[in-house]
Amino acid sequence: MKKNIENKVVIITGASSGLGETAALHLAKYGAIIIAAARRKDRLDTLVDRITREGGRALAVECDVTKREDLERLAQETLKAYGRIDVLVNNAGLMAQAPLERLKVEEWDRMIDINIKGVLYGIASVLPVMKEQGGGHIINLSSVAGLRVASGRGTVYSATKFAVRAISEGLRIEEAKHNIRVTTLCPGAVESELKYGSSDPESSAGIQAFYKEYEISAESVARAIAYAIEQPEDVAINEITLRPTKQEF
Repeated sequence: MKKNIENKVVIITGASSGLGETAALHLAKYGAIIIAAARRKDRLDTLVDRITREGGRALAVECDVTKREDLERLAQETLKAYGRIDVLVNNAGLMAQAPLERLKVEEWDRMIDINIKGVLYGIASVLPVMKEQGGGHIINLSSVAGLRVASGRGTVYSATKFAVRAISEGLRIEEAKHNIRVTTLCPGAVESELKYGSSDPESSAGIQAFYKEYEISAESVARAIAYAIEQPEDVAINEITLRPTKQEF
């Protein structure tokens, strides 16, 4: 049992599939109390049922990260149920890649709403709680596309993921004095629904071919999240980059 994970109250957004769902199952195995948040309540209920059948504790909360009021309600429901918030995993994301010239402006807006504003809304909902309780941990999902611009079709997606890294670093600097740990994860090609996010046929085909060749299991990200959480409270793992071994980008 990883003692620094056991009994921690962990909110995970985008928990209805992929990285979020896998992280929820992985952390629950080590005794974390999981608050699973996403729009698809039926899938959250199935996840919570599985966790509880396996002896864990979990709560499903329907939540759209583009709505600040949903994230505020998520924090309040967590506090009502368990009295504290130890970890927020800002995992919900959208990867709608296409060349800029295709002018997928609605998809640009959607990525900004989910990937940037959703992260900020999540932080806003838990930060006062963590400061009042004397500590906490915020884990934000960026991408290798937040380290290097995915030019050709991923410019706007990269912009959102660069933003996540900037937000995380600023948050780390501001909140270190309040014992709030901040971790940014930058995964490469990992199995999830992200690869289905583009409406541009050519880009979508290219992304799915890339993932078919390179992707690794979502468990790899779940292990990285657990590694960051399980460190002693005076140790902050600030950034983790993980890729398939053979992925160059």
